[in-house]
Amino acid sequence: MRIIADLHIHSPYSRAVSKQMTLENLDYWARLKGITVMGTGDFTHPAWIKEIKTKLESAECGLFVLKSKFSNSDLQTNLKSQSSNSKTRFMLTVEISSIYSKGGKTRRVHNLIFVPSIETAEKINAILGIRGNIKSNGRPILGLDSKELAKIVFNMDPKAVLVPAHAWTPWFSVFGSMSGFDTLEECFDEYAKNIFAVETGLSSDPAMNWRVSRLDNIALISNSDSHSLQRIGREANVFDTELSYDGIIGAIKSHDPKKFLFTVEFFPEEGKYHYDGHRLCKFSCGPEKTKKLKKICPKCGKPMTVGVMYRVEELADRKAGEKPKTVIPYKSMVPLDEIIAESFGVGTASKKVKNEYNNLVDKIGSEFAILMDAQKSDLERAALPEIVEGIMRVREGKLHIEPGFDGEYGHVKIFEETERKEISKQKSLF
Repeated sequence: MRIIADLHIHSPYSRAVSKQMTLENLDYWARLKGITVMGTGDFTHPAWIKEIKTKLESAECGLFVLKSKFSNSDLQTNLKSQSSNSKTRFMLTVEISSIYSKGGKTRRVHNLIFVPSIETAEKINAILGIRGNIKSNGRPILGLDSKELAKIVFNMDPKAVLVPAHAWTPWFSVFGSMSGFDTLEECFDEYAKNIFAVETGLSSDPAMNWRVSRLDNIALISNSDSHSLQRIGREANVFDTELSYDGIIGAIKSHDPKKFLFTVEFFPEEGKYHYDGHRLCKFSCGPEKTKKLKKICPKCGKPMTVGVMYRVEELADRKAGEKPKTVIPYKSMVPLDEIIAESFGVGTASKKVKNEYNNLVDKIGSEFAILMDAQKSDLERAALPEIVEGIMRVREGKLHIEPGFDGEYGHVKIFEETERKEISKQKSLF
């Protein structure tokens, strides 16, 4: 069966995360989006694992569902007859922030852990609780070498998985320009052989990763790393496999495009760290100019934050556009509320956008069904012409993005102001 999975999010117990990220709301919003399997995130936090044990129950092997008594009946009635009405599955996941010294340099690496059972999660929690403070943040910050974390995870359960998170982000990742490594082996030593996947992150896409031949046998997965309900699924993985923990992990390991169908990606330019630059100086540039500037900001004279595109260039041994023989495809998307907002020329938080979003989901189905599956003729029967045009342009990659840098998201532009009005006027006349 087709499974859409978002395996990296955060709970209300992580810093800078919406208090609305409850299991009840995640269950509802995942169905609204069309997501089959959600990562729980943050299973190391004592209060969150307690909620997981209280509110979830076992479903297929290694997956969980929300108990019926915790389902929000008011929200469920809004789903009406959508194809996403089956219960959301949850997989136990967490992100660990490791800050430590290795090779004469301070390293800051984020890693994801997936486990098949609450028993395994609690065993990992018990050990990590001795090694550091797991109570203060849903994404715990530990002075634990990534190698030692891998040793704990892999020795705890043969089915447990460790995946380097947002692998290219400058400050907190395995390949990050500010604190990372050049290879997985440098980071994880003998445990690198157990790592079969990396998370590409919002600021890179698979095509960028394909340029590094050392990653040819490593699966590239994509997840939202969401801190709010509206942003779950902004990146995701699409499988055709058995609905179970083993089925999903097996599909990732397989490198088989018949099982791991594709990933859903941000346009990487939209990510926070695609280009190089200085946010406070409002200066950014691409790799070629960064090289000429010797990584120094021309406005303040200090070192720039070197972004993902530059870092990929440093480690790449293939030219842009080259790729391995076998790859998992990907589709670049813009979230539906952003397309609607751009079509109307308003912000995503406006009531007009929310009403139109609900209208389209009610008429067509989940957000993913609208963005990826719906025929243009079906969209035209349900949506305003400028929204249909916006969706089609995103599918075709016909948009302009001002690249993000130094913690600032990129800015997507689908229409010029006059162009949007002209589309609406022409369609109305027709």
